[in-house]
Amino acid sequence: MALDVELTETRDFLARHEPFDALPQSVLDRLPARMTVQYFRRGSRLIEKGRDNHHLYIVRSGAADVHDPQGTLVDRGGEGACFGSITLTQGNPSTFDVTAREDTLALVLPADDFHRLCADQPEFDAFFDAQRASRMSGAVASVQLSSTGGAILKTTVRDLIAREAIGVDARVSVRDAARLMSTERVSALLVTRDGRLAGILTDRDLRTRVLAVDVDPATPVADVMTADPVTGSADALAFEVLLEMVGRHIHHLPILDAHDQPVGLVTTTDLLRLEQSNPVYLAGDIAKQADVAGVARAASRLPQVVLSLVEQDASADDIGRVVTAVGDAVERRLLALAEAELGPPPVPYCWVSLGSRARLEQALAADQDTAMIIDDAMLPEHEPWFAALAERVTADLAACGYPRCTGDVMATNPRWRQPLASWRRQFTSWLTEPVPDAILGASIFFDMRPVHGDATLEARLQRHVLTASPDAKVFLAHLAKQATANEPPLGFFRGFVLEKAGSHENTLDIKRGGIGAVVELARVHALSLGSPAVNTRARLDAAHAAGVLGDDRAADLRDAFEFISYVRLRHQAAQVRAGLPPDNHVAPDDLSSFDKRHLREAFAIVRAAQTALAHRYPTHYIS
Repeated sequence: MALDVELTETRDFLARHEPFDALPQSVLDRLPARMTVQYFRRGSRLIEKGRDNHHLYIVRSGAADVHDPQGTLVDRGGEGACFGSITLTQGNPSTFDVTAREDTLALVLPADDFHRLCADQPEFDAFFDAQRASRMSGAVASVQLSSTGGAILKTTVRDLIAREAIGVDARVSVRDAARLMSTERVSALLVTRDGRLAGILTDRDLRTRVLAVDVDPATPVADVMTADPVTGSADALAFEVLLEMVGRHIHHLPILDAHDQPVGLVTTTDLLRLEQSNPVYLAGDIAKQADVAGVARAASRLPQVVLSLVEQDASADDIGRVVTAVGDAVERRLLALAEAELGPPPVPYCWVSLGSRARLEQALAADQDTAMIIDDAMLPEHEPWFAALAERVTADLAACGYPRCTGDVMATNPRWRQPLASWRRQFTSWLTEPVPDAILGASIFFDMRPVHGDATLEARLQRHVLTASPDAKVFLAHLAKQATANEPPLGFFRGFVLEKAGSHENTLDIKRGGIGAVVELARVHALSLGSPAVNTRARLDAAHAAGVLGDDRAADLRDAFEFISYVRLRHQAAQVRAGLPPDNHVAPDDLSSFDKRHLREAFAIVRAAQTALAHRYPTHYIS
């Protein structure tokens, strides 16, 4: 009876994980009896490089790492992960080491059973084909093929075709063709003869070749169409098509597939729409706007830009920089418009961004975090001008889709609109007399970047902060305690910890315990070193270069940060596509098994880094 229970539990475990979840029930029922269970102590090898392997290992509990012949970590898997398929399919000996990362219990399937399943179950076989290319950093790479965010250059013509081709036979009358164009609301028709493209009929043809010369509407379209038009390939890049159309001064281009069959029509309007999603074009367009309403209209295209970048597989790092650049363009234009109305500033000042915008990591759904550093020559009578500027720009930012900060961290708050000397005193107070509640609210000010005005004011303040921060041990301990407080949403048994109530019930807060946790870890390390880096990746690099983070931990944190950030952006892109307001709450049911597995790994990396930070600083003495 006990054995039956154990086999049932094993079957149920397999049924929850790829690729076993795709097996027929009858096959799954028989599988546990073919398996054995093996225990591996942390650091011991499941599979050793240079030795033969004849089993597939499925992690029942624990985790294991895969290192290539050069010792590079190429894969990492926890509960449900499979190892050994490469030697089973490619032959022995193994060229990889598979090492237990922690005490690990594995289900062991003999090679003969593995091969039988691959032969009988195509989905099972396909899974292990794909796994050969899988690894932890590959998890990032598989969802991000571009490091440049060059969406325009990567868009194919097939992606650009908005609808199926509308066409007529060459024998159809001009009258009927014109009616079809009106009904379908298109500006051109593809004309076919015997199923092949024979020509194109455009609204311009109707004007110049029919109406202007009194051609009988009963005339076949073959007599007035543009015969043998220039065509484009569905697999060409949009950029190539653009060059073709510009070079030939044409506005409609029939698109053919690999068998020369017409599949659609690209117009200059389609290309203009594509260009509208170019972030460079968008930032330039924002800078040209003459009023707030125009800036708001242009800024409203940002969600579609993010959607386009996600669909083009740009990295989270690149998308964060694009969203930040567009936000900067909005803020600078609004400041310029406000200054034009209020007149020049009475003394120099610097408008700064805080938080994610300062770190070049802004995503959608971000609110305002701003402040002003004013030259010490400021007089009391100058204050109304700066107050008016702050009120005007904050209201305009809200009108452009950037909500006001619920914590009142905005330049409209007189506390965050101060002369340089006051800011120095404020930071000195935070660094030398840290109070827990104050630190919680103040940490965002240590992520600061100039956006508009006299940037030397911000640079002078930053030098003051970075000179003092490495010696501010108590302050750093408070910051470290805060950085370890937001634990990743991962339970003891590696299950996700979901919101239990409210409008986001049964979702993961991927920002608070994932992205935010890495941001706070990196901030502590950077300030302890006096590093001027503000971007999280740059801060991790600085900590790595200084030896505070080892090679593996630094690389792991960078990959984890990128992967979690990308999952959030892809979630937000899906919300934009569905017409929903973007947020940071991801439902596990919306994630693939691949995403869930690597998200667990990423959260585990963050948790391990938090534990290491807690050991580095005496956080247990901090109340």
